[in-house]
Amino acid sequence: MTETTKVKGPASYFPSIEKTYEKPIAHWMNVLQDAGPLKHMELVNRLKTEHQIGHGHANALVAAFLAKKQ
Repeated sequence: MTETTKVKGPASYFPSIEKTYEKPIAHWMNVLQDAGPLKHMELVNRLKTEHQIGHGHANALVAAFLAKKQ
């Protein structure tokens, strides 16, 4: 991968998230959608407590989810 095609931002965590938790990103987007209208950190904490996702991965998923909703 060259520097110009390198994925940046929250999506750069997606391959690691899929490998670590053995679920596609679409699964986590559905989990976040189903959580209802919560704030960023509320969603992060839900992923951490209910799905045992690490803070960095949870934060990346939530950031991508909220960016897509705007």
